[in-house]
Parts: sequence; C-alpha cells; structure tokens
Amino acid sequence: MSTQPDRYLLITTSGGLNQQRTGIIDAVVAAYLLNATLVVPNLDRESFWNDSSNFSDIFDVDWFITYLSKDVKIIKQLPEKAGKVITTHVPRNCDPECYQTRILPIFDRKRVVHLTKFDYRLSNWLDTDLQKLRCRVNYHALRFTHPILAMGRKLVERMRTKSKHFLALHLRFEADMLAFSGCYYGGGEKEMKELGEMRKRWITLHKKDPDRERRQGKCPLSPEEVGVILRALGYGNEVHIYVASGEIYGGKQQWRL
Repeated sequence: MSTQPDRYLLITTSGGLNQQRTGIIDAVVAAYLLNATLVVPNLDRESFWNDSSNFSDIFDVDWFITYLSKDVKIIKQLPEKAGKVITTHVPRNCDPECYQTRILPIFDRKRVVHLTKFDYRLSNWLDTDLQKLRCRVNYHALRFTHPILAMGRKLVERMRTKSKHFLALHLRFEADMLAFSGCYYGGGEKEMKELGEMRKRWITLHKKDPDRERRQGKCPLSPEEVGVILRALGYGNEVHIYVASGEIYGGKQQWRL
C-alpha cells in the first residue's frame, strides 16, 4: 500500500442495498487506484428505502477498516483540516485509465474529492490483482454487524422448522425494474405505455430492442419463468420458497411459481 497522506476520497453510494454494496466494493478499488485515503462511504438513504441507517449500522466498520489496512487506508471521518471538498462524478464502467485521467489531476490541485452517485462506476474489465481486491472486499471485509448476523441465524432456524429444504428468492419483477430493462412481457399496449412512461425517468437510457435483450438473457425473469427453472432444477412442492420482492408488476395473476 502506498497511500498519499494528503489525498482523501469521499464516496456517496446510490441505489438499493445491493447496488450500494457494489459501490462500496468499487470505492475501495478506486481509492487503491488513486493512492488515496478512503473515508467510510456514505449510504444512499433516499432513492429507495428512506432508511436512516448508515454504514456502521449495517456493516462492521472496524473490521472493514482493519481487514483492508494492507490494501487501502480507510478512516471513519474526514479530518476537519482536510480542506475544500471537490464534488464530481465518473461515468459508469470507468476503467483505471479513466480514473487516472479524470480524477488524479484533481488531486494534484485539491486534497479532497467527493464522487457522487457511485453505482457501477468501475469497469468489470480489470486485471487479476484488482479483481482479487474486489473479492476480498465483498467476501471478507464487508461483514454484517452482530445484530444483523444474529437475526439472520434466527430466521434460518425458523425456516428449517417448517421444511427440511427451503429456498430464498430475490424476485425482481417490479415495474421500475422492467421499465429500466426495456424488455417486453406480452402485456400489449397497456404494458408498453405504462413501462414506457416510467422509463422516461432515466433520461440517459437508450432505446432498446426487447427481442434482442431477451435473446441475450438480459431480461428479468417473470415469476412463471422462475417457476419453470426451479421445476427443471428438481424443486418440488415440498420446498418452501421465501420471496423478497416489492410489488409484482401485473398483480396476483403473475404468481405462478
């Protein structure tokens, strides 16, 4: 680790908890690329959940800092005398060269850079060492707090009392997800109009070919499609399925698991 003592990187994540977790992982790699001290990332509390939880409410912050100490220096708060904060952003899938050309010159002039809307802002195409760092953050450094771990163990115990086998399913078939994907699910003019209007929220999205998206496997699976896959994998009626989901687009008629 060769962190520059006068460089501080602030990150504000964006999206749901899964997207924010990805943002935290990429923030560590970004700090490594920039030889900067990472301030524990701020979580997005408004876009989806309106939740007041901060990083330390969800993740073991001391473990996070200690585990990654040989890779990146991480601190809980920005020092008061760090100086003026320069707020900016990077495009999605920004590669290491992108960070070096866009952000590194700012550090030549200022000590603190704040990157906003930090979701999927680092390319998936990284060299092996950087991918290994990503894995260390995801699978080792990001550990839930003890109350969350205890609750998780309790839930698993309860599930096992009802059935020998159970399945936890994160079903993403809410209207906003379908609109974002640009896919079509056979709902006719009503579906195309509703999802088309919703899609206008994201002004940077390009128009997509629904048939092409489906051929390439980029469309969220419907409940019926998930049911077919589970049956093909050998799951029967004796298996309890615990579903995590928002309001399913199309209502109860979509539930055919």
